[in-house]
Amino acid sequence: MTEKPSPPPNRCRLVLIADPRSDAGASAERVLAALTGGDVASLILVAGAVDEAEFQKYCETIVPKAQELGVAVIVAGDTRAAGRVGADGIHLETNKTEIAEAISKHAGKLFVGTGGAKTRHDALELGEAQPDYIFFGRFGYDNTPEPHPRNLGLGEWWAEIVQVPCIVLGGNQIASVEAVAATGAEFVALSAAVFADQTDPAGAVAAANALLDERAPRFED
Repeated sequence: MTEKPSPPPNRCRLVLIADPRSDAGASAERVLAALTGGDVASLILVAGAVDEAEFQKYCETIVPKAQELGVAVIVAGDTRAAGRVGADGIHLETNKTEIAEAISKHAGKLFVGTGGAKTRHDALELGEAQPDYIFFGRFGYDNTPEPHPRNLGLGEWWAEIVQVPCIVLGGNQIASVEAVAATGAEFVALSAAVFADQTDPAGAVAAANALLDERAPRFED
């Protein structure tokens, strides 16, 4: 008998950001290992410094296996790669008009998320396009133990007044998930905390989930 998947936890959930650059530690093997460590809502794949062919191969290795584990896969920036590999969504950092056009173009095929907002005004502008989520942070900038205060502030403000879900970038330590969860954000994104050298990716995901289970506030039904 096939076991029914567990319902997602009713609290802030993990999003992983993976960049195949050699210094990021997020090889396809390590990414897939991370997904075995516990609940991961989604995975954002970022091309970084690699060329288009290499990035597509990276995505092709990860996407089907991640989806088998119930993880939604989002490709950042490269809509062609997203379509070719059967990703679930795309992440675009541009203006609200282009976001709205992408949502219309990919309706029923890919969900569309966005980011890049540095101010409340920027965030509200992007939110007018009704993306599937908004991301507060910058890929590759989780280089301190704690999340950036601006991202925490934007996440707390957004979660309180806007229905579009938000993802807030954590720091390079697992403990940073607690600060993000306290804002009321639906998702906390980790990258360096999971994929840094000498880190066990599955163990890091398990530790992050344990901390969220213990400390994250529960959402109202």
